Amino acid sequence: MDMKIYRVGSQPSIAGPEATFTGNVRIDPLFSPTEPARTSAALVIFEPGARSAWHTHPLGQHLIVTAGCGWTQCWGGPKREIRAGDVVFCNCGKKHWHGATDTTSMSHIAIQEALDGSPVNWLEKVSDEQYHSPVETD
Repeated sequence: MDMKIYRVGSQPSIAGPEATFTGNVRIDPLFSPTEPARTSAALVIFEPGARSAWHTHPLGQHLIVTAGCGWTQCWGGPKREIRAGDVVFCNCGKKHWHGATDTTSMSHIAIQEALDGSPVNWLEKVSDEQYHSPVETD
């Protein structure tokens, strides 16, 4: 096979699992790794107030914000605003979260690589206090 086209709607959407997300989140898989590659991607749509749990990626993660306005934070660092057109990189093994603001939705394409078959390590949920902490502006 020289090329594969992944048709829109060819893979079913899934709800963001309650164990790893807070609020209403929809995940639309875009592609899975094809050996020997380890890269996968998904479109993730967060309704206002929705966010991921804290997590890490063994080989890092890129987020391409496609619509709306959201927040992201690395453990121990400031909460930052992200907007459509922004590209966010979270380095290997860095604990972080991302999601919508409390009043706006946000969607992004998440691109990550698997190590030993896993692209993510899920941790505890982001508390309401952490989620509502002040935003640092650029």
